Amino acid sequence: MAVEQAEIEDIQHKVISTGSAEIDKKMGGGIPHGSLILIEGQSNAGKSVVSQQLAHGALNNGARVAMYTTEQTTRSLLRQMESLSLDVSDFYLLGAFNVYQVPAAMSETAAVTAFDKLLAHWEKLAGHFDVIFFDSLTSFVSQVSDTKTLQFLTAAKDIVDRDITIFFTLHSHAFEDSMFARIRSLCDAHLRLRVEEMGDMLVKVLEVAKVRGAAKTTGNIITFDVEPGLGMKIVPISKAKA
Repeated sequence: MAVEQAEIEDIQHKVISTGSAEIDKKMGGGIPHGSLILIEGQSNAGKSVVSQQLAHGALNNGARVAMYTTEQTTRSLLRQMESLSLDVSDFYLLGAFNVYQVPAAMSETAAVTAFDKLLAHWEKLAGHFDVIFFDSLTSFVSQVSDTKTLQFLTAAKDIVDRDITIFFTLHSHAFEDSMFARIRSLCDAHLRLRVEEMGDMLVKVLEVAKVRGAAKTTGNIITFDVEPGLGMKIVPISKAKA
């Protein structure tokens, strides 16, 4: 009996893939759909690139994706992804990939208002889109109390329970370790990025700290560089140390 297209799409949506078998393997087989995911890292460590790689992989697996960005225009985002061999222009034109520009918050009032509007918008997207990315939340959480941030993420977690996956990025300097520990506990998955010097090279390091419900073992380290026309390129540790 032939498998219906809807059933195929349902199978594909069970895991959010990067589109790279090698990277997915390091992530325990991919991010389970229906998760709240923290992508944390220092500046220039690759948080946006990882988000874009995951968005590209999700789109190619039939998911509908919404990307919220505080750092780029729609045109610049599409151009950047194309330059990394992550072209999503066709998905954008077909309405499977929506981009929303969000002004960075400059005050507590602006941040709280943005949180309320985001949650309301995400509620409307649930059932119509499968994956949401927000890059980045740093300017918003820096304006409000830790309690407000936790309330926002708890509400986002409730939306995730409606069969949608939400990724959000944060700079490592956004919180003290104790607050980050509470956020990591709330999230279903945690990807940590940093820049390291290995030999005469500066490389980006992605640590898969936690993936709840992963099909395979996590806790792996992915060493990579970002190259025009190629996107994320795995750098073998032996080569980096040579």
